[in-house]
Amino acid sequence: MDQLKAMEIFVEVARHRSFSAAGKQLGMSRALVSKLILQLEAELGTRLLHRSTREVSLTESGHAYLAPCAASVEQAKLGRLAITQSVSELAGGLRVQAPTSFGAEWLADAIARFTLAHPKLQVSLHVDDNLLDPFKHGFDLSIRVGGIPDSLGLQMRTLAPCRGLLCASPDYLALHGVPHHPLDLQHHRCLHFSHLTQGAHWQFSRNHAGEREHVSVDITPSFSANNGKVLHQAALRGAGIVYDTTFLAWRDVLEGRLIPVLTAWDLPLNHLTALYPATRQVTPKIRTLIDFLVAEYQPIPAWDQALLDAHFL
Repeated sequence: MDQLKAMEIFVEVARHRSFSAAGKQLGMSRALVSKLILQLEAELGTRLLHRSTREVSLTESGHAYLAPCAASVEQAKLGRLAITQSVSELAGGLRVQAPTSFGAEWLADAIARFTLAHPKLQVSLHVDDNLLDPFKHGFDLSIRVGGIPDSLGLQMRTLAPCRGLLCASPDYLALHGVPHHPLDLQHHRCLHFSHLTQGAHWQFSRNHAGEREHVSVDITPSFSANNGKVLHQAALRGAGIVYDTTFLAWRDVLEGRLIPVLTAWDLPLNHLTALYPATRQVTPKIRTLIDFLVAEYQPIPAWDQALLDAHFL
């Protein structure tokens, strides 16, 4: 018996709850599907399916076996695909979407170098701070800050931490003073990224007196925007205290144009993630790009490493 083939058949039967529908999907007769499932059950020494004249359902053993079985089948498919394409260069179109600031500051350079290594690829990078649906807009890969808030049909891989950082220009702090507690921000001009999921509520935490202290501050933004680069530039002009990201602020912090404030307090930690449709087979070009970006930004991305080396993190 071809056990891998039988496992593939079992997965299809479990999905369709029907021998006939699974056979149609696989191009096999109902009788052959049933025969191979019986052989798989005999090999495993347990019954995987309840049969009746009206429907097929999973036994307790079938429920336990389905997830690892489906994973093994998928890995085998990917292995076959990798072998068939390993002798050829990566080629064809590849559509990528990313937040505007990160796309311009870091991703564009990484993808440019990636295309030099794979000259037969035609990569299209779309930068947009809206949370665009990869299915609707036809993206092969979406880079986002955060996880999967709006679709269960996506898979995710973490690329890098996305750390928040409050900072302001030296001129602003000289004129308005340095905040020493998060509540002091209520008396400051605050520059707010309007796509923050918590709204205009900046959240802080720290270890204090042996406990974890949490503070949430309702701010009234003097200036808000849906693009981090816009706010970053406003902070450089002395317009207020910005809720920035380390991937944008690092160089200006190192060179003294922006000064971090409230550094004893932690802001919520987020992550840059790569999202791709779970219903599509991950082709070698998508997987290779994801692997390239993981290697590019892990274990510590260059912007955070620079701040660590200078003792700002």
